[in-house]
Amino acid sequence: MQQNALLWRPASIVAVVSFALGMKSIPLLRSYQYTAWIIVAVVAGMIYPAAFSHWGSVDLRNKWLILVVVQLVMFGMGIQMSIRDFSGLASTGKGVLIGLSCHFSVMPLMGLLLTKVFHFEPEIAAGIILIGSCSSGLASNVMVYLARANMVLSVVVTAMATLAAPFLTPLLLKLLAGTLIEIKFVNMMMEIIKIVLVPISAALLHDYLKTASPRGWRTVQLLCFVAVSWLVALAGGLWQFFETHLASSEALESIGVVGFLAAALLVGVLYHWLTNRYKQLDSIMPYLSMFGIIYFTAVTTAAGRDNLLKVGFLLFLTSVIHNAAGYFFGYWLSRLAGLDKNSARTVAFEVGLQNGGMASGLAGSMGKLGTVGLPAAVFSPWMNISGSILANYWRRKPVAVEENAVISLQ
Repeated sequence: MQQNALLWRPASIVAVVSFALGMKSIPLLRSYQYTAWIIVAVVAGMIYPAAFSHWGSVDLRNKWLILVVVQLVMFGMGIQMSIRDFSGLASTGKGVLIGLSCHFSVMPLMGLLLTKVFHFEPEIAAGIILIGSCSSGLASNVMVYLARANMVLSVVVTAMATLAAPFLTPLLLKLLAGTLIEIKFVNMMMEIIKIVLVPISAALLHDYLKTASPRGWRTVQLLCFVAVSWLVALAGGLWQFFETHLASSEALESIGVVGFLAAALLVGVLYHWLTNRYKQLDSIMPYLSMFGIIYFTAVTTAAGRDNLLKVGFLLFLTSVIHNAAGYFFGYWLSRLAGLDKNSARTVAFEVGLQNGGMASGLAGSMGKLGTVGLPAAVFSPWMNISGSILANYWRRKPVAVEENAVISLQ
């Protein structure tokens, strides 16, 4: 048996890696290559779980390491955003409201329903509700672009969902999964700010500095001085003072978030300085984000390997139903509300696609990567596959010009 394992384990890894590399040469499969690498991470985590537990003395599941990797992922995604993205809010208000309402109602409630139907153990059930309660990610923007739907609406819904997530995600998780695991509302809200808003604010600062006026630069320089002073004070003993004299963990978390925001300011300025000298840096960052997602997919799979062997098929079936429900209800509720077909297609992607990185980061911060984080590792690959299939299908069936009304005219 051991000799067989010595053969089939490396052979399996070679097979999936070869398939992922070979997809680039097949036009029909080229758009799924990134998904194939996620599948490679899942297979590697399942076959060699110990390799994704520790590297020497480094704990690959350490919550601070997971936090840094997820922040890198979100920063790479944020580089693809722009402050100008928010300017479309005035012309897409109705669509944004419908998109946000559907996203933060259909997906968490569908997640709750599926946990009741399939009777998952509490922490895995909480993970399903968690990923349903997360905001949409930039994957939805990519799918909308491929489908030639309403790109302006997609970008604005993603941006607003990201801003709403620090409040709505812990609220929904408290209401729907509060009996399954302990949910500390304020602590989770602070974690989401650190995971999502901090790196994206650094990326948006870089975008602002591209066209900043001399006065704007002086303001940023002043803020950098304040940020450096605050961080030096924290490192010099102020943090220990707060730890000793603050009885509330929520207050300490808030001070920690201020420190993260100060660091984000410095990172944004430093990154802008680097991009002025290395122009290709912006094009490299999305690949670093992809590597980060592949990393914590492998680590999560390895951590939850035993659970995945028991409930892997049910989790996959749950992901298919959950994802399909998002597309179905996102599209048809939008049509019932009066949106045009292209805008309804956009809302379908915004509702059906969740931010798996955010879910994994939150699970890591709880120290429950192998249970609460497991649904994200299963849901994410399928969301990429189904999203690509649906986007290419709608791309081949464009909406007639007369049907493609602008949301502001609805």
